[in-house]
Amino acid sequence: MQQQPQSALRAGFLTELSVAGRKMRTLFDGLVRQQGLNLSRARLLLQLARNEAVTQSELAALLELEHPTIVRLLDGLEKQGLIRRSTMDGDRRAKQVSLMQAAEGQVAALDETVGAMRGLLLHDVTEEELEVASRVLRKLVRNIEAQSPSLRAGEAAPEEAR
Repeated sequence: MQQQPQSALRAGFLTELSVAGRKMRTLFDGLVRQQGLNLSRARLLLQLARNEAVTQSELAALLELEHPTIVRLLDGLEKQGLIRRSTMDGDRRAKQVSLMQAAEGQVAALDETVGAMRGLLLHDVTEEELEVASRVLRKLVRNIEAQSPSLRAGEAAPEEAR
């Protein structure tokens, strides 16, 4: 792994990124709980709204969840009548997941929540700042993906990244 010179900015950046991510998830979870959902179910519904004809395995990968976790989430949403699982032609083990009409209102409310949250969090951030931040995040993702499979699988990160 190539070492970069340390600076206060480099040392603090990943910590700030991690804190921002946790606080954003906590805020979103609080907002969607007012709609009778939780973070995981809301993320799942939003993914289904964006990705028609998706399988349980694809959903697990998109949401970075283990297969048993996605099955439990889908079981709950199916009992509420918000999603439908159906077998796929050619592979009876694979289940395709789709939104039911009953979920449309919740998805619309979630879209409004996401839009409001985006506006609240980014209200004083310029387009130029967003461009630079997006470029940095794309590089960060590319660097993460270039690491060894053991690091991508979730093994302990270097101390400065915590």
